[in-house]
Amino acid sequence: MLSKPDPTELLQNYLVALNLNPVRTKGCTSAVLNALGELIASIIAKDKDPSTGSYLSPRIVKMGLYGLFVSGPLSHYLLDMLQRAFKGRTSGTAKLLQILASMTIISPITNTVFLVFMAIFAGARTPEQIYASWKLTILPVMRSTWCTSPFLMAFAQKYVPKFAWTPFFSLFAFFLSTYNNVQVKRRRKALLEEQQRKHNKQE
Repeated sequence: MLSKPDPTELLQNYLVALNLNPVRTKGCTSAVLNALGELIASIIAKDKDPSTGSYLSPRIVKMGLYGLFVSGPLSHYLLDMLQRAFKGRTSGTAKLLQILASMTIISPITNTVFLVFMAIFAGARTPEQIYASWKLTILPVMRSTWCTSPFLMAFAQKYVPKFAWTPFFSLFAFFLSTYNNVQVKRRRKALLEEQQRKHNKQE
C-alpha cells in the first residue's frame, strides 16, 4: 500500500533542488503554475479556444513554456538582485526601501513582460497591437500588484525565512497572475465585442 507523501519532506526536497539548480527549479515551478493558471483563468473568464470550443487551448502549453524559459528565470534574477541589494540590512528604513524597490522596479518589469507575452499568445503580431494591449491592461494589473505587494513583502520580511522566499512568492504569484489573467481576458473580450458591434453598425 502506497503511503501518502509527507508535505514537509516534499518541501525539503524542493528546497534542496532549489539550492542545487535554482534557475531550472524556478523555471519548472513557473511552467506548472503558469499552465495551471491559464486553464483556471480561461474557465473563470469563459474564454474558450475559438477553433476547438474547449478550455484546453494551445495557450496552456505556451504559458507553460513562457514560465519555463521566461518568467521563472526572470523572477530568479530579479529577486536575487533585490535580496543582494539589501543583504544584511535589517533596519526599518531598509525594509521600506526594499518594498519600494519591489513595487517600482521589479513589479513593472515582470508585469510588462507578462502582458507582452499574453498579447502575443492572444494573436497580437505588430508592435502597435502589442502596445495597444499593454496600454489597455497595464494599469489594472499594476493596481492589483501595488495593493498586495507591500503587505506580502512586509509579511515575508518578518515571518518567512530567506530560503523559503521562492516557494512563498511563487505561490502568491500564481494567485495574482491568475487573477490578472482573468482581468486581461475579460477586458480583451469586452474590447472585441465592442469592436464587433461597431463593425456590425457600419454594415
